[in-house]
Amino acid sequence: MHRRRRTALSVSAALIAAAPLLAACGSDTHPGAAAVVDGDRIEVSALQAQVRDVRTAQEASPQAQRLIEATGDLNREKLNGMIFDRVVERIAADQGVTVSRKEIQETRRAAAAQSGGEEQLAAMLLQQQGVAPDQIDDVVRRDVLMNKIAAKLGAANTPEGQRKLTEVFTTTSKALDIEVNPRYGTWDNDKIQLGEYSAPWLRKPDAQRQM
Repeated sequence: MHRRRRTALSVSAALIAAAPLLAACGSDTHPGAAAVVDGDRIEVSALQAQVRDVRTAQEASPQAQRLIEATGDLNREKLNGMIFDRVVERIAADQGVTVSRKEIQETRRAAAAQSGGEEQLAAMLLQQQGVAPDQIDDVVRRDVLMNKIAAKLGAANTPEGQRKLTEVFTTTSKALDIEVNPRYGTWDNDKIQLGEYSAPWLRKPDAQRQM
């Protein structure tokens, strides 16, 4: 069995599992919105567009059926990521952290080189995180910002550093007053994740599941 290559797309371990996140209590106050973050609407149509991009990429893959089956909860997964991006952006703004187009390109090139090429990187992200090719730059941007935030806060990859980083994310998510359409779930500020959401890379392999 081949060992998976480690790419440059890495962030602190405690937040990797939380990377695609979602949000809190919802109501019919915001019809047509999948979620609202600090008063900013995430439209259902925008969410559906992201889901369509991923499904199109999956259907073009030789592993189409397996990829689609592994991301049956794709609507929630993509909404998680869309909301989490806004949390990261707010923290970055609060900390005076920015990322340039050049940094995104350089990080993506490094990740592609470590993965065996751009095509291999795209295939890996599609398989492991449900990321379509035209969404890769957004993932790279998020990753660069998170690493810069961790560095700015002095949050080294230690238990104490992870606690500090998690506290900042928890405080910010609460301040953003995140609401989500109840059809997608409930947001847990303390855990910084959608309560019942299970990221695909955290699921047990089929062979380990109870028959």
